[in-house]
Amino acid sequence: MQEIVLGTSGLSFADVIAVARHGAEVSISEASLSAMAETRAHIEKLAAGDEPVYGISTGFGALAQRHIPMADRVQLQKSLIRSHAAGMGDPVETEVVRAMMLLRLRTMCSGRTGVRPVVAQTYAAILNARITPRVVEFGSLGCSGDLAPLAHCAMVLMGEGRAFGPDGTEAPVASLLAAAGIEPVELAEKEGLALINGTDGMLGMLIMAIADFETLLDQGDVVAAMSVEGQMGTDRVYRPELHEGLRPHPGQATSAANMFAALQGSEIVQSHRHGDGVVQDAYSLRCAPQVAGAARDTLTHAKLVAERELASVIDNPVVLESGEVTSNGNFHGAPVAMVLDFLAIAAADVGSISERRTDRFLDVSRNRGLPAFLANDPGVDSGLMIAQYTQAGLVSENKRLANPASVDSIPSSAMQEDHVSMGWHAARKLRKSLDNLRRIIAIELVTAARAVEMRAPLRPSPVTGELIAILREKVPGLGPDRDLGEELEAAYRLLVPRSH
Repeated sequence: MQEIVLGTSGLSFADVIAVARHGAEVSISEASLSAMAETRAHIEKLAAGDEPVYGISTGFGALAQRHIPMADRVQLQKSLIRSHAAGMGDPVETEVVRAMMLLRLRTMCSGRTGVRPVVAQTYAAILNARITPRVVEFGSLGCSGDLAPLAHCAMVLMGEGRAFGPDGTEAPVASLLAAAGIEPVELAEKEGLALINGTDGMLGMLIMAIADFETLLDQGDVVAAMSVEGQMGTDRVYRPELHEGLRPHPGQATSAANMFAALQGSEIVQSHRHGDGVVQDAYSLRCAPQVAGAARDTLTHAKLVAERELASVIDNPVVLESGEVTSNGNFHGAPVAMVLDFLAIAAADVGSISERRTDRFLDVSRNRGLPAFLANDPGVDSGLMIAQYTQAGLVSENKRLANPASVDSIPSSAMQEDHVSMGWHAARKLRKSLDNLRRIIAIELVTAARAVEMRAPLRPSPVTGELIAILREKVPGLGPDRDLGEELEAAYRLLVPRSH
């Protein structure tokens, strides 16, 4: 089993995905434990003094002006977590919860939050025991951190709340902790706030979305190349000199190179290279690298933001190297929220051009000699007619999901928190957008594969031919109409990475 060591420095994307999706275990370095102990000494000194310090001896949010007596400060931390665990809705995915917990633990291990080492060690033990707090859909505004989702995680640390065991079955938290040999933690000054004040939920979802989108773009380039074959299009527009030299967007050059390579050795493409009378292919074929490339460049920007956030210490107040405990606004999710929305726009456009390629195959006026709807016996059979309806519905939903969440803000906490990022919601809709995009590309794959096979005896390229062979292991080719929905789902499952 892979183990990720948490120190005072950051994590990689691969580390986050290993813990979130593959159950990798975590450990905490001695340097990090020492840093936490040193910082904790500053917190305890402040807690023993008379000066009000936010998060230590005051209330929270709009209640920050109230000084809390020494005798009530442990209860203050418990009350914070219980009151903030106010989420509603269906549980979110296990991988999201694990990523969020890992990222919150990473911030604790920075030695800048003021928590005791035992808090971080217990949090790590819960992760390693594969105990998953029940975190639900609604409750975060993406400002002051993903408060409610993280509070539901902190409840389990306290031995309260709801959670799922290693087998995915919900069970009493006390019994889950006892079975794993984990003692609940009674929170001390500052610790409740340190457990919930971060962008960890939205950041975890961003990191996984980046990995998923990269895979989808690679798959989409090959499927788009297959559509070019089936539409009797040309590969000449994907030559490197038209991209690297004339319009040097890196993502465009990558997608063009992918498509050009995928079409090498295609008898179908070679068969009409000269004298077929078509001057230019339609935009959905000719401009595929420009659209997918723009999405790739958007991903590059999103990676930069995610890497910066992954190297950040998100807490309020935070303990500086000098020992000063100071308030800040670093918990605001705007940087993450905006790129999450940007990626949803990119996903919508990639899906939109994919659907246009599918639709061309089904229209006898545009599919260059293929039967209507690629049907076995048009009229008796409807072929792939309704597959395009399904694809259009998915594309339409992705256009709605491209409406940015980050432009919205609803003031909260009696106007103390008067501008919020809605980054959690941007992340939730991006996950749906990418799943929809995978289904859209799967429908194009089923359609393009059938069209390419109809060009026989001309053979496809080795790359597209191999993909068609893999598809045919799960999805049969041309024949009388049958249960098409099951075949489309099978194609979708082929595109789901094994890492999921």
